[in-house]
Amino acid sequence: MATDNIKTMIGSIFNEIADAMETGSFGKKVRVGLTTLGSELGVENMIKGAEMAQKRASHIEVVLIGPKVDSALTQVVVENEDQGYKEMERMLDSKELDACVTLHYSFPIGVSTVGRVVTPGKGREMIIATTTGTSSAHRVEAMVKNGIYGVIAAKAIGIKNPTVGILNVDGARQVERAFKELTVKGYQINFTESSRADGGAVMRGNDLLAGTPDVMITDTLTGNIMMKVFSSFTTGGSYESQGYGYGPGIGENYDRLIMILSRASGAPVIANAISYAVELVQGDVLAVAKKEFEAANKAGLKELLSSLTKEVKKEESKAVAKAPEKEPVTGTIDGIDIMELEDAVKVLWSSGIYAESGMGCTGPIVMVNETKISEALGVLSKAGYSVGQAEDC
Repeated sequence: MATDNIKTMIGSIFNEIADAMETGSFGKKVRVGLTTLGSELGVENMIKGAEMAQKRASHIEVVLIGPKVDSALTQVVVENEDQGYKEMERMLDSKELDACVTLHYSFPIGVSTVGRVVTPGKGREMIIATTTGTSSAHRVEAMVKNGIYGVIAAKAIGIKNPTVGILNVDGARQVERAFKELTVKGYQINFTESSRADGGAVMRGNDLLAGTPDVMITDTLTGNIMMKVFSSFTTGGSYESQGYGYGPGIGENYDRLIMILSRASGAPVIANAISYAVELVQGDVLAVAKKEFEAANKAGLKELLSSLTKEVKKEESKAVAKAPEKEPVTGTIDGIDIMELEDAVKVLWSSGIYAESGMGCTGPIVMVNETKISEALGVLSKAGYSVGQAEDC
């Protein structure tokens, strides 16, 4: 067996030398597998995308995993999708492949995929964290993890200090507070500012279209929808023609580089997904992930996530708080997550400030009398809310 391994290694080395002499590109090729069964657009579409990717660079080798086809690409023949997944896993674990692109994969809980799109507003690339998989069963914990996964992918493709924004969905403000706490303890997140006049790290629809941050944090279901919209908005939804696919599955201690595509992904997206995989391999995404998790854990990530998932008993004063005498509420305060909105109102009631909840153009708001804005901001800030005075749309 040892002799066979030596022969295989020598053969591989001679093949690399021959390829280098032919192409002028020296060094080990990046081998990316592509499973070709299961696409709604057919095997031919998968092959076309693979051949497009192969033509882009001489330092990669695309390996087809599927039925025998008429192609010059390296092929591993399997009879069905299940065999394809098993062969893919075997080749990844044996290091015969550096990465693999596939149409569906059941990642373990704690792993989710980091997509990459080209935004229509300015043609800017943006990472969406995340797009498939389940980082956690707890929404806010999942989004905090998603943010770290997005930063890992961004750094692996060469963005040294990626800007980060949080999409304005349920839990966004809690996620913002969590990252600010981690930042205080040494894990740096480079929050960007919304392109709208009111700024802030919580992103609005305009920021999605413009690609304001390098990394957009969101829940996975919303991220999945965004990927579909960005990828197929010019084709009516039946064919994903733009972007890089749903991306690599990332999670702490997860060591397989598996990229996900939709069954409606067209050849251009397939080619881009393979190129994305190559960038991640060259950027050593697994080493980046290890370093990033070490830094986050040193700053207390695990303790923070544990605190997020605990059932917090409401203070008695909040539960029985009664509204003070009603008065006009023309002043508005934002920065409070919708899941905490009613609690924030009760905090103000307990301090003798009449308040109401509402929905402004930037999301949930607390409304108070405009003469009591400063006092209300102080009360809410002391209670742990990251708040600011809301501005006009």
